[in-house]
Parts: sequence; C-alpha cells; structure tokens
Amino acid sequence: MRLFVSEGAPGSLPVLAAAGRAQGREELLISTVGPEECVVPFLTRPKVPVLQLDSGNYLFSTSAICRYFFLLSGWEQDDLTNQWLEWEATELQPALSAALYYLVVQGKKGEDVLGPVRRALTHIDHSLSRRSCPFLAGETESLADIVLWGALYPLLQDPAYLPEELGALHSWFQTLSSQEPCQRAAETVLKQQGVLALRPYLQKQPLPSSFEGRAVSNEPEEEELATLSEEEIAMAVTAWEKGLGSLPPLRPQQNPVLPVAGERNVLITSALPYVNNVPHLGNIIGCVLSADVFARYSRLRQWNTLYLCGTDEYGTATETKAMEEGLTPQEICDKYHAIHANIYRWFNISFDIFGRTTTPQQTKITQDIFQRLLTRGFVFQDTVEQLRCEHCARFLADRFVEGVCPFCGYEEARGDQCDKCGKLINAIELKKPQCKVCRSCPVVKSSQHLFLDLPKLEKRLEEWLGKTLPGSDWTPNARFIIRSWLRDGLKPRCITRDLKWGTPVPLEGFEDKVFYVWFDATIGYVSITANYTDQWERWWKNPEQVNLYQFMAKDNVPFHGLVFPCSALGAEDNYTLVSHLIATEYLNYEDGKFSKSRGVGVFGDMAQDTGIPADIWRFYLLYIRPEGQDSAFSWTDMLLKNNSELLNNLGNFINRAGMFVSKFFGGCVPEMVLTPDDRRLLAHVTLELQHYHQLLEKVRIREALRSILTISRHGNQYIQVNEPWKRIKGSEADRQRAGTVTGLAVNIAALLSIMLQPYMPTVSATIQAQLQLPAPACSILLTNFLCTLPAGHQIGTVSPLFQKLENDQIESLRQRFGGGQLEESLELKAKAPPKPAVVEAMATAGPQQIQVLTDEVTKQGNIVRELKAQKADKNQVAAEVAKLLDLKKQLALAEGKPLETPKGKKKK
Repeated sequence: MRLFVSEGAPGSLPVLAAAGRAQGREELLISTVGPEECVVPFLTRPKVPVLQLDSGNYLFSTSAICRYFFLLSGWEQDDLTNQWLEWEATELQPALSAALYYLVVQGKKGEDVLGPVRRALTHIDHSLSRRSCPFLAGETESLADIVLWGALYPLLQDPAYLPEELGALHSWFQTLSSQEPCQRAAETVLKQQGVLALRPYLQKQPLPSSFEGRAVSNEPEEEELATLSEEEIAMAVTAWEKGLGSLPPLRPQQNPVLPVAGERNVLITSALPYVNNVPHLGNIIGCVLSADVFARYSRLRQWNTLYLCGTDEYGTATETKAMEEGLTPQEICDKYHAIHANIYRWFNISFDIFGRTTTPQQTKITQDIFQRLLTRGFVFQDTVEQLRCEHCARFLADRFVEGVCPFCGYEEARGDQCDKCGKLINAIELKKPQCKVCRSCPVVKSSQHLFLDLPKLEKRLEEWLGKTLPGSDWTPNARFIIRSWLRDGLKPRCITRDLKWGTPVPLEGFEDKVFYVWFDATIGYVSITANYTDQWERWWKNPEQVNLYQFMAKDNVPFHGLVFPCSALGAEDNYTLVSHLIATEYLNYEDGKFSKSRGVGVFGDMAQDTGIPADIWRFYLLYIRPEGQDSAFSWTDMLLKNNSELLNNLGNFINRAGMFVSKFFGGCVPEMVLTPDDRRLLAHVTLELQHYHQLLEKVRIREALRSILTISRHGNQYIQVNEPWKRIKGSEADRQRAGTVTGLAVNIAALLSIMLQPYMPTVSATIQAQLQLPAPACSILLTNFLCTLPAGHQIGTVSPLFQKLENDQIESLRQRFGGGQLEESLELKAKAPPKPAVVEAMATAGPQQIQVLTDEVTKQGNIVRELKAQKADKNQVAAEVAKLLDLKKQLALAEGKPLETPKGKKKK
C-alpha cells in the first residue's frame, strides 16, 4: 500500500492519524507530494490524500481512507459512526471551510471566524455531554473521532477558537490531540506553522458563499434574508404578482409518448429487477423510486418524458425457481411479474410502461444486434472451461456457484462477481466452488461458446465516453467504476450459456444455447419500448434528440456503462446511448443486510401490511437515499423523521396555513399587502425553489428534498413571528396584517404541494384538493414562486396530513422484521442487565435525531408559553402541552434516559 499526502492539505491530518493506528497490520509506504501532483491517473485534477492499494485500486476520499485503516485494525462498523461521518461531510465541513477561509485567507479574527462553526461545535459538545462518554460513538475511540478531530484540529489547536464553556468538546479534543499518531500527523501536515500552513491550499478554494455557510443549520435566520440584493427581491415580487397568468399552456398528452423535434425529450429507465426475487427497500430506492422522482419532476418541467421498466425474466435463476415451486419457467415469470407490478403500483411508481423481457420483440432485437456484431467481426468462438454439477446434471450459471474470491478471499463470492471487492470473476477461478442448489462440488468441463470482443471495441468506447462524460450527470461512483474497468483493460466476455430458458442464439451449432442474460438484459429496455409502440426507434435510434437517464445500484454500472454501449457501438445502428448514468450506493437494514430467507428487512410486498402509508415509505427512503455512501434503514430514525419533519414541520405548517384561512377568513384567501419583510420572504422562498431545481436537474434527489423542508421551516417561523391568531383580534391594521400573513402562508403551502409531487404524490394531491389549487398550477413547476391562490380564492376543507408513529408500533415492526438479527440481539439482551423496553427501542438514536428533537422541544415550549400568555382556550393549551410532553418523552428515550414518573397530587 502507498499513501500520498501533502503538507498543508487538511485531509492529510485524519488519514495520517488513522494510518498510525493500523501500523504493522500491512506494509505501508507514505509519500509526501506537492499539492499540484496528479497521483490518480484517471482524475483530471490533483487530489490528495490518496491511498493506492496493492490491487492497484485507489481510495481518494478522506473518510474512505480512514475507514480502510480502521477496518485493518479490527474496528467494526456501527450506525452511529456512519451518522457522524455524514454529519461531518454535509454540515461540519461547509461551516469549517468558511471559518478557515475567513481566518487564513481573509485575516479575520474572533467571532467572524467562530461564528460559522459555533453551532457545530456546540452540537458536538452537547452530544458528548448527553452520552457521558469520552468519545463520539462510545467508550472507545472510533473512526468518527479521528475524522472529526482531523477536520477541526487546524482551527481548534488555537485555544482562542475552542470555547471554554464547551467542556466536553475541550476534553475530547485534548484527549485525541495528545495521542502519538495524532501528534505525528499534525507535525507532518502543519510543519509547526499552525493553521497558516493551510494558506496555499485555501487560497485555491472558492470564496464561501452565504448558502454554503448556513449548512450547519436548517433553521431560517434573519441575516440570510438580509444578504439578498434589491434586484433579487424586485424580480421575485414581479414574478409573484404575475401569478397564474405566467404559466405556459400544458403540453398535450400523447399516447404513445414519442420524441418531439425541438423539445427536451427525456427517456428514463430503472434497472430491470430479476423476476424471481421480491424487491426489498434497497432495490426500490436504488432503481424504481429514484427514477420515479426524476420522471415526475421531468413532467412538472413540461419535458417530453417516457419512463419505462420491466422484469428481467430469462436465465438460470428463473429455471431454478421454477423447479423449487413445481412450475414452468413461464408460469414463474407470470406469477412474479404480477407481484412486482402490484408492489410498484402500491408505491405509486408512475411508469409509462412496465414490461418484461420474455417477448418476441426481445428475441428479434437481441438477435439483430448479435448478427450485426457477428458480421462486423466483434464476436468470436472459443472453448470454455465450465463448472458442471453432476448431481444436478447441468452446467452451472455463474450466479449459481459460490466460493472463495481469488482476489480478496471473500468466502461468499458469486461465480460472476465478488460483492466485496467488486471484481469480475470467471466461475472456474473460484476457490472451493459449490453448487448453490445442492452444495456439491462441481467439476470442470469444456463447451463451445461465443465471445464479445470487448478489446476491439475499447477505442470506440473511450471516444464515446470522452464526448459523453464532460457536462453529464454521471454519478461519481459510476465514473469511477467504468474508469477502473478501462484502466485494467477490457477483456473478451462470453455471451452464451448452456441453458434452455433464454433468448435463442441464431447460429448453426449453437441451437442448444441461449444468450447470457448480462448481454441481452439491457436490450430489454429497447424491446419493452418496442412492445409499447411500433415507433420505438424514434426513442432508441435517435441520439441527437433523446436524453437517456438510467437509474440503478452501483453493481449494475458495468452492464449499462460499458457492455451495452460496446454492443450498440459495434452494431453501428445509431442506437441512443446513456447520457446520464445515475447509480446509488447500497441501502442496508439496521445493522446488517436484507435477507428474505432469514426474515430480515422489509420487502416490497410486506410494506403494505405495516399500516404505514406508501408516501411515508417514499419520503423516508428518499430522505436516506444512499447517494454518496451506503446508508441504513432504521426504524427509530423513521419514527423521528415522520414525527419531526413530516408531522411537526411540514404537516404543521400546511395545516396551520389552511386552518387560518378557514377559521379567520371563512375559507376565502384574504387580500395581501406586502411589507418589505414579506418581499424578502418571497425572494428567499424563490431562492430555495431555484436551488431545488438546480439539485433535481443534477439528479441530487436527497438534497432537493431538504429544500422542501427548509421552505416549510421558513413558513413556520414566518407564522410564529407574525402571530396572525393575535392580530386578527386587534385593530384594522392588525387584521389586515393577519390577512397578508395568512395569504402568503397558504400560497407557500400551495408551492410546497407542487414541489412535493415527485416525492409524495398522494400527499401532494391531498394538499391540492384541500386548497382547491387551480388545475394548471398542479401540473407545472416554474423556477419562480407564483401567487397561485389570489385574494378571493375559496379553499376546501382542511384536515391533518400525517399521523404520529408511536414507539410501541415501531418496536413491534422492528421485532417483526428482525429475523436472525433480532434473535442475536435478544441473546445479548438476555445476558445484559434489564432496562426499560422503550429505552432500548430508542437506544440507536444518533446525534442528528437528538438535535432535531431538542429543537422541536424548544419550539413546542415556545408555542405553549405563547398560548398561556394570550390566555387561549384551555383545551387548546392542553393539546399543545400534551404535544410538548410527548416530545420530551421522545427526547428522553432518544438520549437513553429513564422516563420520569408523572407527578401528581398526593392522596389524603
């Protein structure tokens, strides 16, 4: 292994400290390079730190390198550490970058430097204090401690920026800074110059913007509004005043949907699920749900959009499933295709087509592409050594062989690919192979097969990638995977198999073989379109007019970004190739993996039986979408996000805005006379709306969801500050002000209903029905905030949108879907001292959830105090007090504290 670091590069601090922990585990060479030196050959810009593994692969994310060193030293991953790492990347780093820039580049001091990062420092201090542990994730030092220490050290090594009142943070920082690996790392990177050593690095960074500087908080603040220019405010007001009149006419609906010259034609696919598997939550978020959000967004933008998917039905997996269930392969496909369709229908996935690959069109198009490749010299014959199971009396497809990976030693590698190191494998290379069906040891036998000559197509692929990747929205993991394949050099790949259930090979001597599913599965998108319309070539042989977006998990990237493009380029038939390849990382379940056989995790056919509506599942899966790194589904976190973000934030605001119209103005939107503060709010909402558009245009789905919640928070604060429930009882001016606040709030609610449509379509439609939002406004989302509910508009009946999830309900579901993981946890609990069951249920709450709950308790406490001060109706006060007590209970549970016994009067 070789670690490349650079003096003055902040990321070098934590990786050197982590490397010190792993010293002696593997041979490590540390090289100090200049900041402009390109270490990674396939990156266009210099990047340090970088870890070059013995396999030739590179790690160039600070947290990924640190994680690797910690794993070497025997550390086991945990959910709390992952939450801290996500918080460090998304919230601490933007604030810290701004603070260091102000200090080192601009020469600012004191509160100008501490201000951007104070909230983050307080958060760390509070988390350490609450848990009463010396380290972030428990009693021992973890990956999170080293990553956060390395990020903070350049600033906090100056005592002026380590506030004395943050005692827990002070103790934590001093403990880590005194350790030898951390001391050596600081000496290597800062060279006794202190924070000034970072100046050359920071001078090359962009000036921190006001938007980046607020990343540590989702709460709207007054000073943010003040940064808007008068021109921005004036433009926002002008757009608002134009209202519904500025909406363009709706696109006429087509059937079938076909490309239109001069328009933006968007073709969207989600990876075809194997027909014989019931999809779990990870499959759903990785492919169909992510693609559905983008498809719905595309339609709101009036782009000409076709969204398709279908079941991948050929291959040994289907044959084996048919044997298990005593059915024919076709009967298995029919049965499971219906199961898939029902699951996606329940999740409200808006396919234009949901097809399948067992069709005559699939045979016709696959055979045509094959014949074109054959006649152009891109297919050749060769003898293949294959594994044959004598017990099952057949050759084994790669996925039905398991053994030890020849590259990394992983013991459950498949015959085609290792899930641990990601390398492709020929099944005969596996050590200790086993037939997955009967567990006997297969033997090696020879068979004639056809190969796609990928080396001959490599130059064409490189040229295509060179034109496609710049300016495209391929995700970083997709780019990395394809570049890794090309760096190693493409190798011929076998495209036939000794099976019966598949697309027949139209070549003499190969009548008893079918095409390997990885060759023809991606052609399924084309054949599914051909079954939808006989004009399919207008989509699939029209690269000049069609933008193709393909959604998948990262394990499918090679087939979509390399194999199908090579096949299409070699066929020389003007096929439309992927413009934007969107790949997610993996979603885990709690602390492990989904497993149908062990009963671990929620699968698509089970979600409907939980009593939790489909839109809540959609929201939470999209909230934790694994965009930059693997993420984990957590029942505790789902409860917290539902009760805080949906119930107390979004639902609370929309319900209050509508109720004020109904209660104070007879259901009729009042006249709005905008003040300068209102105009700034319009501009700020417009800015957040435009940010939402920027993110979704780049398919950053999870981040765009945050923009919706941020606007809702702005709305809640606007109502709270202006108190329309008080003003409606005051003077004429007060009543007019109450009307303006109510009218503006209900229009923000209307905007949120449209922004929510890609994420929560049923909730979106419910809000629009309650507000009686005019039909044109429901189907188009512009980049400006419009007044869609003008004065005089009559709204409908307003009712709550969300229901609270209860602890006992969630704990019951956790047990129901715990499988083997639950049994293990029960064994551990049996050995541990007994604790209150509800405390155990919430014990996994992380620092972010605790902070959210703390903020909610403060907010609800203010509501109660205000109601008491204005001597509101006792029932109303009692209801809000009950909410406050419940939030305090949730906070206590999240912090792992025992519940206090309610105090009552003593009996005489």
